[in-house]
Amino acid sequence: MDDPRALFDLTGRVACVTGASSGLGRRAAQALAAAGARVVGVARRAEALAGLKAELGDKGATVTADVADRAGLGRLVEQISLAFGAPDIVIHAAGINTREVADEVTPDGWDATLALNLSAPFFLSQALVPAMKAKGWGRIVNFASLQTTRAFPGGIAYGASKAGIGQLTRAMAEAWSPHGITANAIGPGFFPTELTQAVFDDPDRAARNAAQTCIGRNGWVEDIDGPILFLCSEASSYVTGQVLMVDGGFTAK
Repeated sequence: MDDPRALFDLTGRVACVTGASSGLGRRAAQALAAAGARVVGVARRAEALAGLKAELGDKGATVTADVADRAGLGRLVEQISLAFGAPDIVIHAAGINTREVADEVTPDGWDATLALNLSAPFFLSQALVPAMKAKGWGRIVNFASLQTTRAFPGGIAYGASKAGIGQLTRAMAEAWSPHGITANAIGPGFFPTELTQAVFDDPDRAARNAAQTCIGRNGWVEDIDGPILFLCSEASSYVTGQVLMVDGGFTAK
């Protein structure tokens, strides 16, 4: 048997990571670069992206853009492909949670949530898929959530978008896996990121969440490395249409 470590080697691959300025998106970009990929990070905050570019060195490039801006999609795809060519891998980590309770959900909050969390992953993938088809190889990784299957207070718009991600992932697999493109999703539990700052600012709530897991703790950002590399590499060549919960067993209890 050949060295199984080669299954996770991303040398020669090009990856695009949205939401790369912070949190799990930034960690995903770092993990992919460490595995040999050249990585294009996309986010709205230029200053934070500059820090990522400095970390990645010649393996990294950045694009400052709003992936939810559908009118700018064509230009965005051009910018993403400028540094290293068309991506083989796309990770959709950009997301928003307005935390509006059901009786107070606003049209603007609803539309912004669905546009970034659900529509952007589809339309950006759709635009990048032709180049993947031409190579006969591609990896799409969406970001699902505990709320893909669970209802949390103040999460109706976010939950709807993440439930949609579950079905979007399956539908992407049905459409594109015959062309060598796998589509899967990662469902993180509670990790300390900007999106979950309100949770971790409440020590009692964070402790309750940790107790809900089988492992007994909340996530550390490095816990995402292995699952990301698995789903973006040859190691997962026969895995598609799946949501991999990276939650310490939160949804198992």
